[in-house]
Amino acid sequence: MSASCCQHTPEPASGVDRNIRVVLWIALAINLGMFAVEIGASIVAGSSALQADALDFLGDAGNYGISLFVVIIASLNLIIDFDMIENGARMGAPKYMEWYGAFGLMVTLIWLYMEMLRLLSKVRRR
Repeated sequence: MSASCCQHTPEPASGVDRNIRVVLWIALAINLGMFAVEIGASIVAGSSALQADALDFLGDAGNYGISLFVVIIASLNLIIDFDMIENGARMGAPKYMEWYGAFGLMVTLIWLYMEMLRLLSKVRRR
């Protein structure tokens, strides 16, 4: 009952989600760091091979960053879905609206699952 009150604060994210985010932020930071080191070394050495490798690290960091952004957006959509379901229940929406809420929640969960799989496959390839 108290969950529908205006004073309710949402439960914190599970440790698994937090751990995945931490690992991905670390991978992003390492890739950006390696990019900086290699670009500096390539300028000092005058090596175009090191510059190409540095650009590869920059591309990987961009990939991780974009994937992490999409996973965060999908996670935020879960909050929107649950809010829609909670508001519908509180306002006494018709019974058939349960299916709309369930379908929206299912689509968001599938989207989040697919994005996390895509992100993990990128991390594993590296």
